[in-house]
Amino acid sequence: MKTNFLILFLYCFSLSAVAQKQITNFDDLLTALKAGKPVKTVIHYAKCKLIVDGKEEPESPDAIGGMKIDTYEYFDSSIFKNKIPSFLSTSQTVLIYQPAYGYVYNYVKMKLKKDNNVEVTARYLKPRKFSSKFKVVMDEMFKGKINDGTNDGAIFLYTE
Repeated sequence: MKTNFLILFLYCFSLSAVAQKQITNFDDLLTALKAGKPVKTVIHYAKCKLIVDGKEEPESPDAIGGMKIDTYEYFDSSIFKNKIPSFLSTSQTVLIYQPAYGYVYNYVKMKLKKDNNVEVTARYLKPRKFSSKFKVVMDEMFKGKINDGTNDGAIFLYTE
């Protein structure tokens, strides 16, 4: 009986040890990354403003995406003589199959700003035959906010 209780206790403890915690602002994001913690993002595109060719579209696609923040760069506002607020930039490119374009590289770049605003750039890049150049077949920018648990922000951040 004691063994079963001990196993159950250890199992419950291990579940809480790997539980995800929501990051609710830029400062907490930076603190987690500086501590070497893994951070995951979940983007609810329908809650974002969609910008195509510099114009805001009436609605965004009802799609959800996500990526880990593995590689990033942080730029403090002092670098730009305090004319540009601090921000963090990260990107990722993966090969996907898209029905309209076939195989494309899906490039996603996120710019997370000190004021908790986020810009997400999404591009589909089609390789050109016998060339190292790519054709951009889709280019969209989404603008949203970090979800703080009380707002309707589109960008959710999690750490373990």
